[in-house]
Amino acid sequence: MNLHLNKNINKRDFPRLRNSSRWTALGLTITALVCFTSNCRHAGQTENRERKTMNNTSENTIAANDPLAIHRRAIVVDMHADTTQRLVDEKVDLSQRLADGHLDAVRAKEGGLDAQFFSIWVEPELFGGGGARAMKRADVQIEAVRNLAAKHPETWELATTAADVRRIAAAGKIAALMGMEGGYAIDEKIENVDRYYQMGVRYLSPAWSVSTSWAGSSGDEIGKTRGLNDFGKQVIREMNRLGMMVDVSHLSDPAFWDIVNTSTRPVIATHSGCRAITDVPRNLTDDMIVALAKTGGVVNVIFYPEHIEPGYSEKKRKVDAEIATLVQRASDEEKGDVAHKKLARDRVRREEFLKRLPPVSVARIADHIDHIVKLVGIDHVGIGSDFDGIQAVPADLKSVADLPHLTAELLRRGYSESDVDKILGGNMLRVMEEVEKK
Repeated sequence: MNLHLNKNINKRDFPRLRNSSRWTALGLTITALVCFTSNCRHAGQTENRERKTMNNTSENTIAANDPLAIHRRAIVVDMHADTTQRLVDEKVDLSQRLADGHLDAVRAKEGGLDAQFFSIWVEPELFGGGGARAMKRADVQIEAVRNLAAKHPETWELATTAADVRRIAAAGKIAALMGMEGGYAIDEKIENVDRYYQMGVRYLSPAWSVSTSWAGSSGDEIGKTRGLNDFGKQVIREMNRLGMMVDVSHLSDPAFWDIVNTSTRPVIATHSGCRAITDVPRNLTDDMIVALAKTGGVVNVIFYPEHIEPGYSEKKRKVDAEIATLVQRASDEEKGDVAHKKLARDRVRREEFLKRLPPVSVARIADHIDHIVKLVGIDHVGIGSDFDGIQAVPADLKSVADLPHLTAELLRRGYSESDVDKILGGNMLRVMEEVEKK
């Protein structure tokens, strides 16, 4: 009997019952009292259950709004890591927790990473700015990423589309994607753009820190005045046709402007910062950020202190001069090939930078995100760590395992869960979908 019916019974005027039998009236009265008592007890139990449910709901709501829970609900896409070189040169096993470096599957799972773009990077000083050696170096890196997915299908799966990323993330695995950093392996042959697209490469930056003949870099003197030549513009148009994203990180200012004026698809910066905060040539000016956003693109903020912390670059140059002898000695003592000599030099730099340079916080990454959002809105910012390609990292974002610290900082600053979803990967998935359209 429900409470509504019980209230109706108690409203009855029992003295007006027909006197056909006093025992009948008494029986009805007793029955009503029993029912009333029973329903009061039932009501109390219901109220207790509802209160418990409300308490659990409240606790669940709090847990659902926890920064870590919000982080794990997002699809987290890191647009740039140089871990590929570790796969090739150090033969690291990314299925294990590594004692050094920034990325492996164990820490990636801890950090909630869903998709990683592995950099296919040919260092021109070591492998040439074109030709067979440069192409071979790119090819072995692509093979290494493919082998990673083939050897560990329980953790990694190769992806080439936004739909792949969503499907793989839903399955609880990590999507492995590839982007080419520097167009050296293109070897100035337009057909090689399609070649690398067919091999799985889904973005290309025309130059790294050394200019190509067809695209200027922000890292050398000649790049200051070099944009794209006719071949460079042809490369951009071919990338648009294929559905390969154009990356402007590392490019000179003239090359940047030539790209945004040539591309008919959204343009991205896979790992860059804001020059208005940290004035280094690798970063983008406000005008560049606005122009890139007008293409529908995304600026993915780098984690490297030199590119996000004001004044860090000057301090680093001073430390570089102080440790030059140590760096050279390490290179000379390394008996391996040129790649292993570079590893030895970088090892010294990492150790000395940690001791000699001031710590930088994840809050500085958020500062760059804030700046981009204020300029062009929430739809045009993402993340590109540059993990395993940098010799210093923020003190509270030492590896991929610490990615939730960035989410916590963004939430602390007032970003909504929807905002965080876009920053961590949603914006880049949108761009991938746009570029994929034929």
